[in-house]
Amino acid sequence: MKQYSDKIALVKNSRGVYCLDTTMGCSSGLKYDPRGCYSDCYAAKSAKLYGYDFSKTVLRKFENRRHERKVLSQIGKIDLDFVRIGASGDPSENWEHTVSVLKVIQNCNKEIVIITKHWENLTDLQLQFFGTLNICVNTSVSALDDPVLLANSLFQYHRIKPFCKSVLRIVSCDFNLENEAGKRMAQVQDGLFENGAVIDTVFRPGKNNPLITDGVINVRKGVFSGSKCLMSKRTRKTYTGKCGTCLEMCGATMQTPEYKQKRPIYKQAKLFY
Repeated sequence: MKQYSDKIALVKNSRGVYCLDTTMGCSSGLKYDPRGCYSDCYAAKSAKLYGYDFSKTVLRKFENRRHERKVLSQIGKIDLDFVRIGASGDPSENWEHTVSVLKVIQNCNKEIVIITKHWENLTDLQLQFFGTLNICVNTSVSALDDPVLLANSLFQYHRIKPFCKSVLRIVSCDFNLENEAGKRMAQVQDGLFENGAVIDTVFRPGKNNPLITDGVINVRKGVFSGSKCLMSKRTRKTYTGKCGTCLEMCGATMQTPEYKQKRPIYKQAKLFY
């Protein structure tokens, strides 16, 4: 299989959002499940379609100062108010490398959105650096997550709050309440949505996903970003359109409480099992 290039690049995806991934591939996610998160990682399926090895994480770097200037110029010209990191790889697989990229783009005059599952946790020093940036961290969670992984993600979501904008990016589902596992996960999901700043994102499974065949979730046909697919939506309001008309903009337009304690106070995450 092909390996990803280690040259970092600004890419506009099919939903119209601009991504500057510091990593490509996700070895941590595929260790949990060979098909990626929830046995249906969209990025993993896309990589397989184009012949790339998604199981090996590649760090994406600037080639030289000229390349840095070129990317910064590109970011400055995009028609959205933010640039996103964490589309085809998770920056938490190497936070120190991600920090090195952030130091280059920190003055790009765009909000920087990071999407992560916190495979590795940020250090206190790295969080202090985040506090100097115009940055929004999206902690990606779901009731479908392993309980230990979910608990850590929720803790990190609250831990980050004193330093920068922190939102909970919930992959939600329409759980089958007649199914024992579905009923339990629905209760977990309700707890997730009782947290502060949250974003509701739709789950797009393949027809053979075990969650469907085992009756854990309900699915229906719908349109996601202009294309027909199967989806499991918690509510009808769960947004499935283009990024340019999204109200939340990956948290970039959201207002979250500011924490000004000299020492972070970690609140208990709202979660029910």
